[in-house]
Amino acid sequence: MDQGGTGGEVKAATPEQSARVGDQTGGRVFLFLETDDFWRDYHEMRARGVRFAEEPRVEAYGTVAVFFDLYGNRWDLVEPRSADASVP
Repeated sequence: MDQGGTGGEVKAATPEQSARVGDQTGGRVFLFLETDDFWRDYHEMRARGVRFAEEPRVEAYGTVAVFFDLYGNRWDLVEPRSADASVP
């Protein structure tokens, strides 16, 4: 990989590396964006054109939805459940 630019970004230097951009994890989530207000941020992200892979869901650990970044990487937008909240 070529360390190009002034911001420290890394650029693919070969076709093989280019093919892996956005698929470093084989289609699995490996990045997490934690929020204190899931629905506020979910609606704001949708309004700005962020593409979600699924509808939001409630899990034992909190409210979550998977979204894609500009390169196709999968992220979880997650609001952790408070310790005193009951699971539906």
